[in-house]
Amino acid sequence: MPSEIDRRTLLRAGLGGATLAVVGSQLATAAPALAAQPGADLDWIISCDEWGARPPASEIQLSAIPTNKIIVHHMAFPNSTDYSVEHAKQLARDCQDLHMDGNGWADTGQHFTVSRGGHVLEGRHRSLETLAAGERQVVSAHCPGENGRSIGIENEGTYVDETPPRALLDSLTTLCVTICRQYGLHAHDVFGHWDFRATLCPGAAFYRQFPALRRRVAAGLGTRKGDIPARRWPDIWRFVGGPVVRVAQYLLAHRGYAVPVTGVFDAATVAAVQDWQARNGLPVDVDATLTAATWETLAPELTKQASGLPVQAIQFILNHKGYAEVALTGEFDHPTRKAVQDLQKLHGLPPNGLVGTTTWCAIVGGVVRQAF
Repeated sequence: MPSEIDRRTLLRAGLGGATLAVVGSQLATAAPALAAQPGADLDWIISCDEWGARPPASEIQLSAIPTNKIIVHHMAFPNSTDYSVEHAKQLARDCQDLHMDGNGWADTGQHFTVSRGGHVLEGRHRSLETLAAGERQVVSAHCPGENGRSIGIENEGTYVDETPPRALLDSLTTLCVTICRQYGLHAHDVFGHWDFRATLCPGAAFYRQFPALRRRVAAGLGTRKGDIPARRWPDIWRFVGGPVVRVAQYLLAHRGYAVPVTGVFDAATVAAVQDWQARNGLPVDVDATLTAATWETLAPELTKQASGLPVQAIQFILNHKGYAEVALTGEFDHPTRKAVQDLQKLHGLPPNGLVGTTTWCAIVGGVVRQAF
């Protein structure tokens, strides 16, 4: 989102120095809320008309490509203690004003909004209509590069150091289950904003709750563990950017490609990804999508003796995601190993501190079966 990094960084600076603690118990112990079956009543979602939305500045477009994921955000708004429906409606109006008047967008950027009081509201016009149909999502503005194939959910509040209240988490779970049912998605299709863009969103503390959120969504969908893929990697492609792209660039540089490590999916990165795919007998993707097979041939297994660019890649992404003690030394030092072990525990992996393929997947923002 335009100006998003600066705005969120300023908000983060005002939060103080609270220590990032292990979180997730709110989600892990909560019973999953079941959502409506396709075609059922969605009256629990407050529509644009009900919260008093302004008309869009231009025609709302429908996507011509399939929806393949949910992207979860925090709004980087204050953590209000007003949990009323009236506050939720004002929140939706404030967000629309910011997006239309501040960002110059046609309408609210995201498809849906969840307030801290647990109220769920339609964001961009026609999002509720297309959710009910379960096809042709609205083209949004919440995550450039993913706006035609992802459902964006903004959650009221700022969650760099704090976690959302229980009411928000419960409603977010219900909404995710509903979206998955309507669009044929799965719990392992839930990602965070920073998996595809350079941003602090959805916040380090909130992001640590995502494995538990996905477990609740899987339970709400009745998903069997055996039906969950071993690894669901973030399918970054030439239309996105940010920290995960930078990790891929570190790995491509390690493999001998002259790519700048910037987080920008530039022409050199596109060419390197496609060349790597060709050299490894993989389908060459026209958009340089890092498919599962691409990731799994690109990422080397690392032991505690490892050093160099792959270690810097891990250190960079861990530091970005809240492990402030990890520095970009290029050496697999004690802080790096401890952070890897912590992340392994979070995703249900053996905390051995070694970085194999499955740990790589979890580190870069993917989803692993062991987390369920």
